[in-house]
Amino acid sequence: MVRLVLDCFGGDHSPDANVNGALLALQETPDLEVVLTGDEKTLTEALSGKPYDKNRLKIVHAPDVIGCDEIPTAAIKKKPESSLMKAVELVRTDENLHGLVTVGSTGALVAAATLRIGRIHGVKRPAFCPLLPTMTGGIVGVCDSGANVDVNVKLLTQFALMGSLYLESAYGIEKPRVALLNIGAEAEKGDALRKEAYPVLQNLEGIHFVGNMESRDLLGGKYDLVVCDGFSGNVLIKSTEGACLEMLKKLKKDIYSRPIYKLGALLMKRMFDEEKRFMDYRSYGGSVLLGCKKLIVKGHGSSNADAVKACLMQAYRMQDANLTEKIKAAIGAAADDQ
Repeated sequence: MVRLVLDCFGGDHSPDANVNGALLALQETPDLEVVLTGDEKTLTEALSGKPYDKNRLKIVHAPDVIGCDEIPTAAIKKKPESSLMKAVELVRTDENLHGLVTVGSTGALVAAATLRIGRIHGVKRPAFCPLLPTMTGGIVGVCDSGANVDVNVKLLTQFALMGSLYLESAYGIEKPRVALLNIGAEAEKGDALRKEAYPVLQNLEGIHFVGNMESRDLLGGKYDLVVCDGFSGNVLIKSTEGACLEMLKKLKKDIYSRPIYKLGALLMKRMFDEEKRFMDYRSYGGSVLLGCKKLIVKGHGSSNADAVKACLMQAYRMQDANLTEKIKAAIGAAADDQ
């Protein structure tokens, strides 16, 4: 049985999206249990009249909420009864709980996960690894995408190891192709950090390194994992998502500009619906925080029920694949080699 905690507040559509997402995940996965944290009265009302297995869904009262505008370190200290901190403490203290999912404050989550839950022994810093769709129908992970602005070669090697294990274990990608984000594909390109990291990654046991990657090739399908510092990774993710969204807006505007275009769009409606689903981040879950002692998934703040369900299923797959223990073994082996 996989047991997860779901923080039910802090998102744009909380708590309804969180509660409904949990119910969807429970319907699909018979060996999943979920603990909801948040205001008990509000959550009970959200569940009212909805069928679910009461043995697999429980509520833990947490009356406070940490807002995304609050200073993370101050918020986690001042609001121990918040839905996020209650979820963190439950996961930290209960060995039977395998991980948590939240769509709340990213900063508060990183601070709480690092300070309260802690890192796997040997992991220098946890790293976010979100997934994006590729043009070939696969996925590509970006590690790190915001948790660590400044990095060194050691951190990049750990990101490569943890990200590879994540994709291989949770998504069945055999020998994930790992690339280093750079300003050119040639081995000699980049700043001092990238030049130093290239040969280290090239000779690192446990990963399949295929060289540098330029940002324009992220969605091309030639790579499974992109390793980078959190600043560059965050810019890469958001600029890619933004460009895709703006192109969709332009396409929609052009379609409505002429009657003949509208007719053509009507005939191609099924194709457009498929493309919309393909581009929808909610289909791919959230950003996994790799390197912590327990599984952690951070969903987008605007997540709906389907997106919350996808985040829960991410955590489920990671626990089912015993990812935490695999990372612990890989990091330990790499430290021994060095």
